Amino acid sequence: MAGHIQDRWFKTETNAAGKTVRVRSDRHGSGLRYRARYIGPDGTEKSKSFPDGQKRLAEKWLSAIETDMTRGQYTDPKSVRITFRQYTEKWLDSKTSSPMTRKELGRRLRLHVFPVLGSRPVGTFRPEHIRELLAALEAKRGVSPAYARNIFADVQSVLSAAVDDSLLSRNPCGARTVRRPRPDAHRVVPWEPAQMFAVRMALLERYRAMVDIGAGCGLRQGEVFGLAEDAIDADGRTLHVVRQIKHVEGHPVFDLPKGGKKRDVPLPDSVADALRAHMDAWKPVEITLPWGVPEGPKVSARVIFTAEQGGIVWRSNFNSKEWKPALSAAGLIGGARADGRYESAREHGMHALRHFYASALLDAGENIKAVSEYMGHADPGLTLRVYAHLMPDSRDRARGAIDSVFQHLSGEDHGPQTAQ
Repeated sequence: MAGHIQDRWFKTETNAAGKTVRVRSDRHGSGLRYRARYIGPDGTEKSKSFPDGQKRLAEKWLSAIETDMTRGQYTDPKSVRITFRQYTEKWLDSKTSSPMTRKELGRRLRLHVFPVLGSRPVGTFRPEHIRELLAALEAKRGVSPAYARNIFADVQSVLSAAVDDSLLSRNPCGARTVRRPRPDAHRVVPWEPAQMFAVRMALLERYRAMVDIGAGCGLRQGEVFGLAEDAIDADGRTLHVVRQIKHVEGHPVFDLPKGGKKRDVPLPDSVADALRAHMDAWKPVEITLPWGVPEGPKVSARVIFTAEQGGIVWRSNFNSKEWKPALSAAGLIGGARADGRYESAREHGMHALRHFYASALLDAGENIKAVSEYMGHADPGLTLRVYAHLMPDSRDRARGAIDSVFQHLSGEDHGPQTAQ
């Protein structure tokens, strides 16, 4: 049996004759009599108390603990006292990812998970509770399948940590009956060059080079807004993507590109010319913002794209007052409604310029690993999943390759037509 059982109503003493005898302790007759004690996997002592007359129950409890340890199914008894919310708050504080990531993670969990599972003790989690959460997310307005996948991944990460901390024997998110939310089956349809140029021409002239840099180098919107003079390499043929402007709780900050990955991107001559012309017309402006979070250290950079008032380009203002009117003028979305607003244009956001960039590279025969590197994706597999359907048909290349070999052999009278 793991550990031992202490009888707190009696203690052992050595009498005058030198013999060990049991005598009543000061606690005799009051409080819980038996305390079952053992050393947990983390090296600390655990215990549970039982009333008088329940020593056998204490022994069974210790025996069950020993069995769970042997089978690898042990959970710390305190897991039934710690709620999911309490454990998650501690887990968030200990995460080593960026402050922005922690804030976004916490926001998703507090908004969508805590109302459903926050008060549930960690040690009581079962697959049915995860299914309950997924059903609630599916019924909730404004939660897309892709967003639900992110929330599910957050919960899965928290419960994986709980397993590591012996608060759970296994992660219920991995149960066969738990279906991970599937993203919408939506294939990327890149713009035609004429559409891209139509949007470009519909923008104010001071913003047109944004289209050149987005479609010609594959930058994300925040990376375009955060592009500074130091991004252009001395050779004029390489773009260093080292920062973005993002908004944390409504406050603009400088930060590393998505995923914390800096990257170098080939700078085409046409895009370099457009950038130089832009900087001749609108000089870069030194912008000072906190780094990472609103309370972060102040950092300055000479930003290339600025608003008409001379400060940073605010995403919400740009999207509603500049980008959507340009999409409408290009015929990609309808005109403004009576209230002056435009229809949703998610598939035609500035991210469409990245899709254009990827499709142009793949159509030119660039390999998927290079495209993934230039776009700053976490791995080529992600790029392949999103853009595989845009890759040139390999069957035509296969036919051409074999035909060229057979035609060469036919010229030497050794082609397949001579086979008997």
